[in-house]
Amino acid sequence: MKTVLMVAEKPSLAASLANILSNGRSNSRKSMNSACPVHEWSGTLFGESVIFKMTSVCGHVMTLDFNSKFNNWDKVDPEELFSCPTEKKEASPKLRIPAMLACEARGVDYLVLWLDCDKEGENICFEVIDAVKSSMKRSGEVNRIWRAKFSAITAKDIKAAMERLDFPNRNEAMSVDARQELDLRIGCSFTRFQTKYFQGKYGDLDSSLISYGPCQTPTLGFCVQRHDEIRRFKPEPYWVIQVTIQSKDGQDVVLHWEKGRCFERDTSNSLLQALKKHQVAIVVSISQQEKSTQRPLALNSVELMRAASTGLGMGPHHAMQLAERLYTQGYISYPRTETSHYSDNFDLLGVMRTLQKSSEWGQEIRQVLNNGLTRPRNGKDCGDHPPITPTMLASRNELDGDSWKLYDFIVRHFVATISKDCRFYSKTVTFKIGSETFTYNWRTLIDAGFTAITPWKALPKNELAVNFERDEKLNIKDARLTDHMTSPPGYLTESELISMMEKHGIGTDASIPVHINNISQRNYVTVASGRRLVPTNLGIVLVHGYQKIDKQLVEPTMRSTIEDQLNLIAKGEANYDRVLRQTIEAFRQKYLYFVKSIEAMDSLFEVSFTTLAASGKALSRCGKCRRYMKLILAKPSRLHCSHCDETYNLPQNGNIRIYKELKCPLDDFELVTWSTGNKGRSYPLCPYCYNQPAFRDMKKHSGCNLCLHPTCPQGFYVNGIASCLQCDSGVLVLDPSSGPKWKVGCNKCDVIFHLFEDAHKITVEENKECDCGAQLLKIEYKEERTRLPRDLIEMTGCLFCCDEFGYLVEKFRAQASKPVFNSRQGRGKAKHKGKGKPKPPKDKMAQLASYFV
Repeated sequence: MKTVLMVAEKPSLAASLANILSNGRSNSRKSMNSACPVHEWSGTLFGESVIFKMTSVCGHVMTLDFNSKFNNWDKVDPEELFSCPTEKKEASPKLRIPAMLACEARGVDYLVLWLDCDKEGENICFEVIDAVKSSMKRSGEVNRIWRAKFSAITAKDIKAAMERLDFPNRNEAMSVDARQELDLRIGCSFTRFQTKYFQGKYGDLDSSLISYGPCQTPTLGFCVQRHDEIRRFKPEPYWVIQVTIQSKDGQDVVLHWEKGRCFERDTSNSLLQALKKHQVAIVVSISQQEKSTQRPLALNSVELMRAASTGLGMGPHHAMQLAERLYTQGYISYPRTETSHYSDNFDLLGVMRTLQKSSEWGQEIRQVLNNGLTRPRNGKDCGDHPPITPTMLASRNELDGDSWKLYDFIVRHFVATISKDCRFYSKTVTFKIGSETFTYNWRTLIDAGFTAITPWKALPKNELAVNFERDEKLNIKDARLTDHMTSPPGYLTESELISMMEKHGIGTDASIPVHINNISQRNYVTVASGRRLVPTNLGIVLVHGYQKIDKQLVEPTMRSTIEDQLNLIAKGEANYDRVLRQTIEAFRQKYLYFVKSIEAMDSLFEVSFTTLAASGKALSRCGKCRRYMKLILAKPSRLHCSHCDETYNLPQNGNIRIYKELKCPLDDFELVTWSTGNKGRSYPLCPYCYNQPAFRDMKKHSGCNLCLHPTCPQGFYVNGIASCLQCDSGVLVLDPSSGPKWKVGCNKCDVIFHLFEDAHKITVEENKECDCGAQLLKIEYKEERTRLPRDLIEMTGCLFCCDEFGYLVEKFRAQASKPVFNSRQGRGKAKHKGKGKPKPPKDKMAQLASYFV
């Protein structure tokens, strides 16, 4: 029998597809990579019996990067990045996806690709093909590689896709390759230059990267443009005449002045005085008109992101992550689509019948079914995917809070698109008071239509309906001037920003949320109440600096032109190499001019930020000049020596403090310690060695727990205990700076042990090993600070084998908020001579725990 390998984009998706295609009869096993299991079953393909194997990747198999020698920021001129060689590297080396695919493809006859049906998915298709084609069985058949096209994880869609297999689209994949290379070369060259330039001069930028992106920067530009409009706005006073009349029913009715407002106080006062000479308001006309609010268009990605931000309080990036999860779980159709039009053969009635069983909206749906479905409005058909629709019924208990809110919105929006329009009467009564005209308006509901299922779009319920008659005279109860000030526009909401990005062609439905998320993470904007994006000082200065040097760097026109060219590549109407070459050269010239003119931007930084020399606080001594270096706490954390004019990077996202004024034996720099809290990782480090490794085998940004110095009391050789219990390459190293809350941590992964709290001293015994291969530990307590028995005040033993030690040790993951499991229970993965997994007696563990003060 022939064998068919099928590859999905995620393990969860592979499991769903296998379950559908095998009718629930697939068997699962681990591949060489347990993160991507393989599901197997027998079936038919092209009329013959075959064995199916379904596995997956985890997103992109490969990523584009520069050759390794061009990744050194200190030695490579950023201009070289426009022309230097690039290479495809494994996106997740630890997962070894290409090797796993090659192994599973060995001897298979056909390959069927089930990647997401967008341009990124097409690109991943060819990454998978490159990984497996040399392993597949050689045969005379021309068509051995097929592409499944689907938009929802339902049995109907998946089995239909299997019946109409197509071929992967090379042009769409190439357009993604072009975008990746352009973003890599352009973004990295500008980012490296301005990051080094500005972080080398200023200490309070509070951003780990001063980044530039062909899409990211115009996105920021929109936010700063609105900020500038607000700052330039000059408020003006104006006055409004407010008249309150009393209806014949005794109700107070506030009228609307037809002129709206007046910007001259004297004129306003004159009009008011003339008005006060009259005691009544006369009804001169009454008009009534039937109006309607149209039902919404079918839902696409941009509208979903807008609605999630405006109505659900979710950022677009978070909303799309939730939508992706709902899709892979089979609850909704593919969430990345530009189409807002249902195809003629879309089974609207079938979806409604699936949803009517719900206790949440079942009653409203049954009402729509009884009244008959309304023909959906004609939206935009982009030919990519159907609109976002529910595909399976879910209950509130099946989904977490935010996932349910998003799913609930998608269901309600779908039902609204095939419900009737909302119909109402709009009634206007016109009054005359002297020479001035006033009106009163209200609306009366005729048919709620789609607003019955989407109550947030319903008519306000507090509108006062009053019966008036023509020529009726009503007493004026009050007439006054109210003073106001014109107000500036508000800061851009995420919803407004998404609309502007869509209008100007900045990003795609997949990348728009990523760009908005990036400008927030890099401290260019902050998200205020109402999900409004307020530019930070750094974001404002960056945009104004680009505008001073080259406006095109921040304007949307250049990126939208690039997107047009990439779309032509996807359609096969533009040459890949020519588009790449011309665009790279255009940005290289802009980069050269930017570097030449950087002082124009720097002049803005000078008045907005503090120099390195004036920033931070003295912490540790420089090994070259013996003067104190200052710790810069703003992102990125670093040490700066103003005398030597040198800056030393430090580990990020943790606390830095001096370590007993001890010095590195290699360069005389004072040591510091880095930690992420009581239950986090920690280790001492030398600032100079961290940036300039002293030994060839040491990687850059290594702490003392990785240092190869043979005798340093802080180093790896002196404090190393044993091979890590969890990973293959790490070593458990005592952190000598962590007392009295002592820690032993892996120098490669996040395994961490808390042990012997309040011990006075812990040392790793030199040349003393346990039978299991681990170094012995010596623990010393001060008698007055512990209630341990005298024979335990000073102990020497093995961390893994000594019974007295085992119950005083807890193993954590560094990120965990509570112990994951006791170290004695986790020894199964340790590289020791088979000691089994004994569990400590509960009574003895409680007894030892009570000894601590």
